[in-house]
Amino acid sequence: MMKKCEFIGENGTFRLTGAQRYRDLYFPIAGEYGLKSAVTPQMAGDAKLDQNHFLYEPVSSCDIQNRRFSRNFWVMADGCEPWSAMGCSSMQRAAVYTEKEETITVTAGYMWQEIKTEGKYLPLTATTTIFIPVDRNLEVIRVEIENTGDAPLAFESCFAIPLYGRSADNLRDHRHVTGLLHRTSVENNIISVNPTLSFDERGHQLNDTIYFANAKSKGQNPDYFYVNQNDFIGECGDFERPAALFTHTAGVSNGYCENGQEAMAGFHFAKTLLQPGEKKQFLCMAGVCHTAEEIVGMLADLSEPKEVEYELTRTRQYWQNKVNLKYHTADENFDRFMDWVNFQPELRRLFGCSFLPHHDYGKGGRGWRDLWQDCLALLLMNPSGVRQMLISNFAGVRIDGTNATIIGEHLGEFKADRNSITRVWMDHGLWPFKTTKLYIDQTGDLDILNQEVSYFKDRQVMRGTEVDNKWTEQMHWQEDTRGKEYHGTILEHLILQNLTAFWEVGEHNHLRLRDADWNDALDMAGDRGESVAFTCAYSQNLLELADLMDEYAKTNPEILLLQEAAVLLRDEDGLFDTPEYKQTLIKEYGSKVRHVVAGIRIPFATETIAQNLRAKGIWLQEHLRKTEWIEDPIGGGWYNSYYDNDGNALESAGENAHMMLTGQVFAIMSKTATDNQVKQICEAADRYLYDANCGGYRLNNDFGEIRTNMGRMFGFAFGEKENGAVFSHMAVMYANALYSRGFAKEGYRSMDSLFRQSMDFDKSHIYPGIPEYFGRGGRGLYAYLTGAASWYLLTVVNQMFGVRGQLGDLVVEPKLLASQFDESGIAEINLKFLGHEWSLRYENPKHLEYGSYRIQEATCNEEALTVTDGCIVIPKNHILNMDARVNNKIVVHLNE
Repeated sequence: MMKKCEFIGENGTFRLTGAQRYRDLYFPIAGEYGLKSAVTPQMAGDAKLDQNHFLYEPVSSCDIQNRRFSRNFWVMADGCEPWSAMGCSSMQRAAVYTEKEETITVTAGYMWQEIKTEGKYLPLTATTTIFIPVDRNLEVIRVEIENTGDAPLAFESCFAIPLYGRSADNLRDHRHVTGLLHRTSVENNIISVNPTLSFDERGHQLNDTIYFANAKSKGQNPDYFYVNQNDFIGECGDFERPAALFTHTAGVSNGYCENGQEAMAGFHFAKTLLQPGEKKQFLCMAGVCHTAEEIVGMLADLSEPKEVEYELTRTRQYWQNKVNLKYHTADENFDRFMDWVNFQPELRRLFGCSFLPHHDYGKGGRGWRDLWQDCLALLLMNPSGVRQMLISNFAGVRIDGTNATIIGEHLGEFKADRNSITRVWMDHGLWPFKTTKLYIDQTGDLDILNQEVSYFKDRQVMRGTEVDNKWTEQMHWQEDTRGKEYHGTILEHLILQNLTAFWEVGEHNHLRLRDADWNDALDMAGDRGESVAFTCAYSQNLLELADLMDEYAKTNPEILLLQEAAVLLRDEDGLFDTPEYKQTLIKEYGSKVRHVVAGIRIPFATETIAQNLRAKGIWLQEHLRKTEWIEDPIGGGWYNSYYDNDGNALESAGENAHMMLTGQVFAIMSKTATDNQVKQICEAADRYLYDANCGGYRLNNDFGEIRTNMGRMFGFAFGEKENGAVFSHMAVMYANALYSRGFAKEGYRSMDSLFRQSMDFDKSHIYPGIPEYFGRGGRGLYAYLTGAASWYLLTVVNQMFGVRGQLGDLVVEPKLLASQFDESGIAEINLKFLGHEWSLRYENPKHLEYGSYRIQEATCNEEALTVTDGCIVIPKNHILNMDARVNNKIVVHLNE
């Protein structure tokens, strides 16, 4: 039985034979209107609009394969037990690992899945396709039954799908009571569940949501229906052996109503006769809406097989158009793998971080960090609309430099926290600048810095340490002394975020860890913990923001800043060396903006602010180099990443060496680490962190103890999640940092390890794409919804292929290794930049290694390009004057 996942066409379409053998597999499908589903190889999984509106019963990774319900289709032939087209009968499940085991083959692409079940108990093959149309909250399930025998076969059939119809909170909280609210009816072959109330002990509300299903087959409607789960499964049956089908118990007719019971979408079809080789299709649609009229409209043009096929084709094309990056390297598997990496940010845009089985934390919405990092990929693939998205996102920043942590469904909608807990992640101020800088480099749009945006306001003040007792729930935005909403430029927002972080330090004069940084599990060092890693990262922000302001100053010699912010610009000699003074200063600023601001902005010379930021960034890097470098007695070295809640350095060298990857990533990326130190870090990381069997570089080596003075991560089993797993996000950022410093071979090792681990199905047990992490034994966990995909994409395009923006100019500077060119020495990438399509072809006929080749000559549409300092720069003004309808072909010749 074939076990590997193999690509079978363009756009990442893949196939897996024997999929019934793997417990953690599920596939995401969704539309643009809110419905999002998880589907296993046997059609289990859930579907939901949000936390409070689940069509099917919510599932987590621990129970998705153990529950007995699924989207099922039964075939009842004389003389044989009922047979499931999805392999979900007790008879079929019991046959696994025996000669009677039936094989399920999964074929899938962007937002559609097909399973093929080859019958052994009946001479049938069932092919089931599921998708969600782009513009309706509706699952479409198509089952095609083929008679593969040599004699006619007669059978009855039945769709059987349990409906849940309520909030995920009710899975344990009032499960039975909320079922009593159900009102289930059958009308015009549609089963609908319309609960009377939305159950909430804080205040029950009249329900306005309908959960429904409909089934049909060409020339045939169901002859009766099952609407009550208990009646369907019987007293001693279950969904894999339902009593109604085994005892031939008829269901109910159109016009029937059922109150207060767990609902069922069961559609029974009378006997069908198939000749040998003949096929017959059955259709089922299940969805969520608000009115009966909506149901009719959603089903109107899905009554015929050709209409369903048209909608499936339209859906596939819509999502394929979302991915406009294509690659050609020596490894076709890598090129197709990248199709899924490209698509993952789209999935996270739709699913957030809460609505797939492994992602069972939270109640929906994306976090602050997710919002900004997902924009990185959108800027490369689908930049239209990103400008307004960025502007709206800045409205989540508080005037004290912190921010709301949860983003609502609409642009500019924010919440203080998912769980109503006042917390501050110290890295949050970092990401808006990184994303904005990429946007400006991709577009040259410096004017975005002048856009004025409000500030988020809630009861949290003094960077999360105190409460504003004057605040009222009507005050969503920062106000001035006149009671008017205060607006500042995006540049002001960026300056405040990074300067407030600079001043909020611990006793070692590094930025305070607070409730955590990027690593959420470092959450038990809020008093004395410090993040050396992100002190490095903020130093880079300060320096790059200063550089950007130098460019900005050419057209904007003066900027306006909030009057109260003047204190944050202090830079007297020796001031930065005193942690106690810094702590006093940040409190002084917090007190000035505690409730309202004066609303007065004062002018500063842009160059003066740039110099101020640059001085602070330089000081941080010098301080880090003097205090945090660790020499390893057996060779190599690295930067300490954290201080714990006892004020002690977390990492150490020697016999009991402790090393974390995070500090190395940002020391390298920020250029805090010298070139010689980068080499030593690579040596140490290869020794202490690299594990080829688990996908590459672990987040840390085994500290061997529970560190309650640092965070919950040390309570996890080593090798799982944040405690020593190969955490894809940081492993990719390690690669990105190395590439950015010219260490392409070392960076490629991390990227290639993640790719090969992901695609080694025998180890990873995941569909194509990059997971959040690889756990014990190298198994991929938390599929699809990870910021690692955005960073992987960014690294491949901007670093490997070396295609990037620089203030709107297109820069070409390849860092491909010799092994990445095909047999003819060719590597290609197709992408969009400044609204134009580009096909970039590198020719390396001698198969020279990176560092040995240079750009000898290059052409664009057969016209010679100038090579300067080893790279090609096509100015923005030149690009904007080019024909946007033409696919521009760049050919780059590499030689010694």
